[in-house]
Amino acid sequence: MSERLLYRLAWIAVIICVAPIIAAALAAFAGDLDTWRNVLSSVLPRYTQTTLALVLIVGVSTAIIGSVTAWLVTVYRFPGVRVLEIALALPLAFPAYVLAYAYTNILDHPGIVQSTLRDVMGWGPRDYWFPEIRSLGGAAAMLTIVLYPYVYLLARASFRQQSANAFLVARTLGRSPIRAFYRVALPMARPAIVGGALLAVMETIADYGTVAFFNVQTFATGIYQAWFSLGDRAAAAQLSLCLLSFALLVAGLERAQRGKARTAGRGARFETMERPALKGAAGWGATLICLLPVLLGFVIPVIMLSLMALGSGQNLFQARYVTLMQNSVLVAGVAAVLTVAGAILIGFAARVKPGRKTKAMVVGAGLGYAVPGGVIAVGLLMPMAALDNAVDHVMETYFGINTGLLITGSIWLMVVAYMARFMAAALNAYDSGMATVPLHYDAIGRSLGQSGPRLLQRIHLPVVRNSVLTALLIVFVDTMKELPATLILHPFNFQTLAVQAHRLASDERLSEAAVPSLVLVGFGLIPVLILCRSIGRDGQRAEPSPLKGRIFRPSNIR
Repeated sequence: MSERLLYRLAWIAVIICVAPIIAAALAAFAGDLDTWRNVLSSVLPRYTQTTLALVLIVGVSTAIIGSVTAWLVTVYRFPGVRVLEIALALPLAFPAYVLAYAYTNILDHPGIVQSTLRDVMGWGPRDYWFPEIRSLGGAAAMLTIVLYPYVYLLARASFRQQSANAFLVARTLGRSPIRAFYRVALPMARPAIVGGALLAVMETIADYGTVAFFNVQTFATGIYQAWFSLGDRAAAAQLSLCLLSFALLVAGLERAQRGKARTAGRGARFETMERPALKGAAGWGATLICLLPVLLGFVIPVIMLSLMALGSGQNLFQARYVTLMQNSVLVAGVAAVLTVAGAILIGFAARVKPGRKTKAMVVGAGLGYAVPGGVIAVGLLMPMAALDNAVDHVMETYFGINTGLLITGSIWLMVVAYMARFMAAALNAYDSGMATVPLHYDAIGRSLGQSGPRLLQRIHLPVVRNSVLTALLIVFVDTMKELPATLILHPFNFQTLAVQAHRLASDERLSEAAVPSLVLVGFGLIPVLILCRSIGRDGQRAEPSPLKGRIFRPSNIR
């Protein structure tokens, strides 16, 4: 295999990622103006208003929760901080729609909370008011609880990289700890916080399971309803274009913030700051603030789903669930291997042939992370369905053979959608490993007769083996949890755990939906536990040592 062949394969991987996005845009313009006018006058204002409201609530809420908890666990010592520093990342294991199933069972009218209130107070169904969980506010709460770790992880890293000098100067000038935080530490961490909030916003606009279950009308639900309920493919494509434009705008803002985050706070002399202890009410208050997101986002849902699963009478090892797990693992495994292989090819091409073309290659391959799965599915299904129909017509006319759905009726279209959706995640993991490989390694390898493919096989891959395994794991778990693309593209005889959980919950069979939901959470826990392990090691390395430089003690400043 030559280096030129690797380069061409890399471009094929990029085309696979970009083609669904271009196809979705072209399909929208292919629709007639009457359809577009109907969309503009009927559903577009409602979808726009609801989506923007959801984005605003989730963006602000995740920024507040993530930055406050990151500041507390980074700067102070209080009861349980070592455990909470790790546990605050655990809600990432939950898909938002699984959390919605658990809290609906708790907070809905027949749920344990309202039933207990009626029994204790003697109220009737209309004698009291209780917040409606199946609402815009309920969907925003579910998304906030599972997405705040994006902000928490980025803000925590930013706070840890800040020098103590600026903060302590503010304290010596008479600023209180809170005012010093708002005036000094928070502005320096702003790019990381905003970047994390924008990542949460992108996940919000891509979410389908939560908003559909709560009957919140957003662009994501509108695409699915137009396609399946109304059979209007043109309207679905035009709604996809609206959502695509919004998603790419948010992606551009996130990329700009990421660039600022790389430079924020650099250039100053770095000094370590000893973490002062919060005692009494202040310490327990900090514990409560950090504990509450963990309870709401992980502990309570796990307990509730476990109780629901035990009471459902479902056996995880019966033939149906074994088949569902086999299907989910099969498609996720194939998608993970092909996606990571494509990421390796693209990353290798960008390294050995740096320039505008390879830079465009990386940007194009990474567009999918900002594009909701429903948009990618629409972009794939419309041209592939037309191709299937054309092939079937030719074979039927000239050979009398009914070919059926060769492409759209297979799992390979799902795999292509997952590749386009999660290529960016694989690229980021691979690039993080390649950043540790000095460029002179390539020169040394070539001087020893290692050509392009051998350079990749014998030098790059052995060094970045752990990053490749991480990329495989991330794409595998993300594919397991992906719902909108799977709902649109899966063959009729091929069900996955995510689809099964969604359908059972849609039929209000929440106890039965808890079984596949718990399996999804279990798979989601794997990368989160690896992340938590690295956080724990990072926290141990960050402990101040009296043998390493000067340590400031802000508790001595009055």
